Amino acid sequence: MSEKITVLYVDDEMINLMLFKRLFKDHFYILTAESGNKGLEVLASEKEIKAVVSDMKMPDMSGLEFAVKAKNQFPDVVFFILTGFDCTPEMIEALNSKLISEYFGKPLNSAKIIGSIQEALNRNEP
Repeated sequence: MSEKITVLYVDDEMINLMLFKRLFKDHFYILTAESGNKGLEVLASEKEIKAVVSDMKMPDMSGLEFAVKAKNQFPDVVFFILTGFDCTPEMIEALNSKLISEYFGKPLNSAKIIGSIQEALNRNEP
C-alpha cells in the first residue's frame, strides 16, 4: 500500500482525537468524528474511508452500537474498537460475527494498530 489509506477515528474526547491524528498521520490519512452520529455523517460524505477505529465508551452511542449502524450502511469498511477496559462478551460476539476486525486496548500501541489495519485491509482486497 504505497498510497495513504483513509481511516476514520471516532471518540468523544477532543484530546484523543488530536492524539490519534498526530500518532498516525504519517501512516494514514486521518479523519475524525466526535460522536457515533458524526461518524455516520463522515462515512456518508467521505467515500474513500477504508477503516474505522472507534472508542468503545461514548455517550449516546457506544463504539459497538456505532459499528452495527455503520456496518449496515458501509459493509466494505473494516471496523476496530479501542477501549480502556477489558474485553466484554459483547465485544467477543462482535469479533466472532466479524462486526469488528479487532479491538485495541489503551494505552495505544501504535505499531500494533498500524499493522492490524494494514493486515485487515489486505485481507479485504478483492
